[in-house]
Amino acid sequence: MLLLISPINREEALESIEGGADIVDVKNPKEGSLGANFPWVIKEIRELTPEDKLVSATLGDVPYKPGTVSLAAMGAHVSGADYIKVGLYGTKDHDEAVEVMENVVKTVKDVSEDTIIVAAGYADAHRVGAVDPMEIPKVAKDAGCDLAMLDTAVKDGHTLFDYLDLDKLKEFVDEAHSYGLLTALAGSVKKDQLKPLHDIGCDVVGIRGAACVGGDRNTGKIHHTAVAELKELLDSF
Repeated sequence: MLLLISPINREEALESIEGGADIVDVKNPKEGSLGANFPWVIKEIRELTPEDKLVSATLGDVPYKPGTVSLAAMGAHVSGADYIKVGLYGTKDHDEAVEVMENVVKTVKDVSEDTIIVAAGYADAHRVGAVDPMEIPKVAKDAGCDLAMLDTAVKDGHTLFDYLDLDKLKEFVDEAHSYGLLTALAGSVKKDQLKPLHDIGCDVVGIRGAACVGGDRNTGKIHHTAVAELKELLDSF
């Protein structure tokens, strides 16, 4: 299981890299769960990140506007992202979600076949009116994505496990794997939740809060010692 750490700037990216993160995920929590950062921030972080590590970029908690989202995806690609995540916030059902994602896939894959495209849903989708989280593997498959992901939309202290139990998460992972997709799980994930996620076959775990001083994704800052502890724990499984 790979460790994805989500810095917001150069300083945090360096801490993430020093701590041993496998994927450096550029985001902006001020704009939401999967808030988008600026192109120049993505570019700067890609330039300072070792070539053997992937740099991920979030496009935001996106609306149901396939053209707008496709342009954002091209911006992330041009800025150097190897791994592009789309938060399917404004899509209400499978068909809307597929329409957004298949256009992102076409936009990016036409110019960069190797870029990883991620359809990201929300375990607490019912709180924001987004597409059902258990639909995301099929959305990802039908749109031609590479990876199906879940996060939480509302960051209020609740975790992924408050909305989906381990059996449901295993069902999510197993369905995605049956389609040949990778999986990522996030959502205020705590240290003691890493082993269960590993055991159900999750490919990538996404973390920000647990890698921050004080454990707060908004007021804390990522520190390499916290990242290293998480990486060491994952490597022990």
